[in-house]
Amino acid sequence: MIYSLRGKLIFSDISVAVVECGGVGYKCTISAKTLGALPETGKEVMLYTHMNVREDAVDLFGFISMDEMRCFKLLISVNGVGAKMGIALLSEFTPEFITSYIASGDYKALTAASGVGPKLAQRIVLELKDKVGSLGVTQVSSTGNTTVAAASSDNIKNAATALVSLGFLQSEANRALAGLDINLSTEELIKAALAKISSGKF
Repeated sequence: MIYSLRGKLIFSDISVAVVECGGVGYKCTISAKTLGALPETGKEVMLYTHMNVREDAVDLFGFISMDEMRCFKLLISVNGVGAKMGIALLSEFTPEFITSYIASGDYKALTAASGVGPKLAQRIVLELKDKVGSLGVTQVSSTGNTTVAAASSDNIKNAATALVSLGFLQSEANRALAGLDINLSTEELIKAALAKISSGKF
């Protein structure tokens, strides 16, 4: 079982990162959060991984943090939540938001993720409510607005797209957006990213 990868990032796009280790390129499916934290292509990166073995395929999933990987593994332990759906949830919400929604029983918030209907969201909350505390992930307070986290993820994606349209490489956009406050608006993210680029601190 491959626990983690450390090597040169040789390719990345909206849902994939390829890390070269010892001359072998490992293709990992990634979340939007991990995408935003990737370094520039050609730089070293470290991803925690989960290998999903099926009869017809072997898939590798990569995560920028231990919290994200642990949350992913917890999600896919629920009947009906596959690896792709786990990535979809982590692309819409940070681990902090997911654990908070589950702990508070706010299943409706989880339905903002692609493919997650009310019944499945209820099952996730029911099966994981007593388990999320063991993750050690800091939870956030509920705002009552179920679209906050999803909107944050969309803002990052939109900001990255805007930077690429301005002539920056995807890897440059990812690096500039990495570490910025996910609660900023798209316009604020773009301004902050451009400030990082102009200062050379990215």
